[in-house]
Amino acid sequence: MAQPGFKLSLKGRALRLLSQREHSRAELVRKLSPHEEVPGELAQVLDDLHAKGFIDEARVLESVVNHRASKLGNGRIKQELQAKGLAPESVAQALHDLKDSEFARAQGVWQRKFGTPAADANARAKHYRFLLTRGFSSEVVRKVVKLSGASDEDFES
Repeated sequence: MAQPGFKLSLKGRALRLLSQREHSRAELVRKLSPHEEVPGELAQVLDDLHAKGFIDEARVLESVVNHRASKLGNGRIKQELQAKGLAPESVAQALHDLKDSEFARAQGVWQRKFGTPAADANARAKHYRFLLTRGFSSEVVRKVVKLSGASDEDFES
């Protein structure tokens, strides 16, 4: 903990954030800009950290995908990657790589949460909503819930 009167430099603040988890440049700008006293100082610090390899967009992308893919669908992962300010091309490539595994990941999430087929239409709708809020596509969710014992009539109205 910092002592009273001691003020952490921008570089120190950035390194503290980076020691906790991977951050993109856009995240660091958002978090550190209120502490910038001299215009351009933050950009210089971030350029220096990037040159030394402390800031790496590819590592940020990989970290998010590795930590979140087992729990979330492509929709939520895309949202998180975009919120971190990563390049749209990188985000699109990561999502393309995850597309083939989305059904299996959705099944795993459903299995961990519910494990047994729903008893009635209300329970199936709950399963459906649960997976949708995790960012899985409606097509994938329909397949997972259907395999768990639902019929197509339960979702048509």
